[in-house]
Amino acid sequence: MNVHEAIQTKRAIREFKDESLPDDVVKAILNAGRRSQSSKNEQGWQFIAIQDKAILKALSICGTYAGHLAGAPLGVAILTPEPTGKFQTMFDAGQASAFMQLAAWELGVGSVPASIYEAEKARNILGFPPEWHLRIALSFGYPLDEEKLSAAPKKGGRRLLEEVVHWNKW
Repeated sequence: MNVHEAIQTKRAIREFKDESLPDDVVKAILNAGRRSQSSKNEQGWQFIAIQDKAILKALSICGTYAGHLAGAPLGVAILTPEPTGKFQTMFDAGQASAFMQLAAWELGVGSVPASIYEAEKARNILGFPPEWHLRIALSFGYPLDEEKLSAAPKKGGRRLLEEVVHWNKW
């Protein structure tokens, strides 16, 4: 699968098979995040790879729509310095997230991000130091519905290019 195809076919997967991901697949996903671009090459992130079901379940209640973490074979918490310190911080975390999700999709692994709203509860669950912050976690796993891996894009699911691009000026 090439990058264009991955972008065109990537779907949000929220329900996963109860099947562990092989170590090489987990490492490929994490390496994609590590290799993502970052502002001034600061690489201002840390990842916590979570495979423990009890930890994933506890983390799943730290965000209004984060329930999918409880059923995922792999969760990845993307830690950053203070998110409001500079605007690039969350952009860089988003790029790491996107790289990991696209790498996973190529490997037949579904994913979806979760916003973590109860940051201190998440800190207590995962035990990360106070200088790090968690706002984004990702769920990864083999899709429960395998047809979603090859489903055609939904008609009307995305606005047309002409509706979102302005050339030279608004």
